[in-house]
Amino acid sequence: MSPELVILLTGVLTATACALLGAFLLLRRLAMLADAISHAILPGLVAGYALARGPNLWLGALGAAAAGLLTVVLVELLLKSGRVKQDAAIGLVFPAMFALGTVLVTRYFANVHLDADAILYGEIAFAPFDLLIIGGRNYGPQPLWVLGGLTLINLIFVLLCYKELKLTTFDPQFAATIGIAPAIMHYALMTMVSFTTVGAFTAVGAILVVAFLIVPPATAYLLTNRLAPMIALAIGIAALAAVGGFGLALLLDASIAGAMATLAGVFFAAAALFAPEHGVLAKRARRAQQRRQFATEMLIVHLANHEGTPAQAAESELAHLQAELRWSPEFATQVVRRASEAGLIARTNGQLHLTEAGRHLAQRVLAR
Repeated sequence: MSPELVILLTGVLTATACALLGAFLLLRRLAMLADAISHAILPGLVAGYALARGPNLWLGALGAAAAGLLTVVLVELLLKSGRVKQDAAIGLVFPAMFALGTVLVTRYFANVHLDADAILYGEIAFAPFDLLIIGGRNYGPQPLWVLGGLTLINLIFVLLCYKELKLTTFDPQFAATIGIAPAIMHYALMTMVSFTTVGAFTAVGAILVVAFLIVPPATAYLLTNRLAPMIALAIGIAALAAVGGFGLALLLDASIAGAMATLAGVFFAAAALFAPEHGVLAKRARRAQQRRQFATEMLIVHLANHEGTPAQAAESELAHLQAELRWSPEFATQVVRRASEAGLIARTNGQLHLTEAGRHLAQRVLAR
């Protein structure tokens, strides 16, 4: 297998493993907790290194996962105290854990490959050279085994617990009434996030792990209102960011992880602008349509209120409407033109009057 293919597969597997869980984190408003876990696992990693007296994948993973769970428990305890909000609780716990890990690394392991930069930024380009060797036999790049296993485990977890995760995410009270324990599902999800973060950051760094946990699900959230399509879209967007980012990094001779995270951000920006329902442009178009509809209904109701009265002639002149409804001449002209094209009004000798369709619309508007 070529080094380029190993790097590409490492990125795609990382993206898929993270995106599978990221949708639930986002919907539970726990996105920042994922960021906290990715940093707070450092003391657990150091503990695993110390126990094994050197690099050890399994002890390091167990220590880091325990530190991640400890972070979740500490945040929950602070929340239950009622003295701080969630953002403040996360802000209190994760810097303390990360600072503790940094102190331990710089104090006891300054001369080994366990520095904060490696943990934060990683280097996916080294994935082909990190080999899994058991009993003297070379089984190929270790990141592929680890991330492939994590992707499979996360997929099985989501498939088996989909109903429970969905119910405890959207309506934890109802879930509890039918026998599903929201707390157990919460800690199960956080355990999977911790293991995923630990397994992925050694290959790609904590920053890219956080990016894949949050950005693709956030992008998918703008594109659909249903959970299952959201998860599928998040996986697709994350994988596309990994593949596209790899190609962009080769083209620009830049950081691979940075290019992948950047492309994920570009996808989010594009969705934020152009998403058919939740995008900025769609919302602007919808608000403009609502303003036009409201203005048309104002015109129709105004003409209906004065129809058949002595003031009808004066109230139905375009110049009077501009002053009465405080419309600019251009806007008033547009409203009258649209109402005319819709067959709601007609103009005779410079005066506006309702058609039958306009009277029916006025009755419906006044009846609301």
